[in-house]
Amino acid sequence: MRRARRSLLAAIALLPLLPGLAAAAEIRVMCSGGFTAALKRLIPDFERASGHHVALALGASMGNAPDAIPNRLARGEPADLVIIAGEAADALIAAGRVRPGSRTDLVLSRIGVTVRAGAPHPDIATPEAVARLLLEAPSIAYSASASGVYVSTELVQRLGIADQVLPKARRILSERVAAVVARGEAAIGLQQVSEILGVPGAEYVGALPDALQRVTAFSAGLATQAEQPEAATALVAYLRSPAAWPVIHETGLEPAP
Repeated sequence: MRRARRSLLAAIALLPLLPGLAAAAEIRVMCSGGFTAALKRLIPDFERASGHHVALALGASMGNAPDAIPNRLARGEPADLVIIAGEAADALIAAGRVRPGSRTDLVLSRIGVTVRAGAPHPDIATPEAVARLLLEAPSIAYSASASGVYVSTELVQRLGIADQVLPKARRILSERVAAVVARGEAAIGLQQVSEILGVPGAEYVGALPDALQRVTAFSAGLATQAEQPEAATALVAYLRSPAAWPVIHETGLEPAP
């Protein structure tokens, strides 16, 4: 831990020396849930080293929630940098809201299962076990963003149980799925592992098995109307650096290749 801390401080100490970073700037960042826990932990050291301030707005990578990042941008909310699921970043580039060529993959994220604290942990080791769990669960919660789109439009169809599962499944807007499970409003929840860890009253069971897993890249991209592109680019470089890897791992993610 001490070695990782020294590496972190050494890396961020160089940030004020980067070209274009002489003056402090406010970097307006829109971030989706998959990378939020890691970003919140990494921001303070970046701010101390660079002199910049990060103004953070949160929302889903996709979907029709009012605070979803594509909807925020469509309303004209200002942003310098967005951090969202890779496929959503590509859609924003195509829509002209993120600069072409600016997509940078930061981390890889897997989908996990959560139950209420104290509840038995179900078997999810095989596709057959996952199918059995989904069929037997009295209620299910899933994300309105990338992981939930996969669960509701691909996973249950591949397992051949969509007709039995979807009527008792609930799509969660603007809230962690694990929080809904913690309140007892759903028996099990499925969401990115990084969005399950650390939610009070919920327990992480494990990631979906490889045969059913959907690995999502969470990517940074410069907003088309970015006013602080150099400072935002420095933040991306820091988030991609080995100095950020310990926090990335601790929050249930993997550094992108």
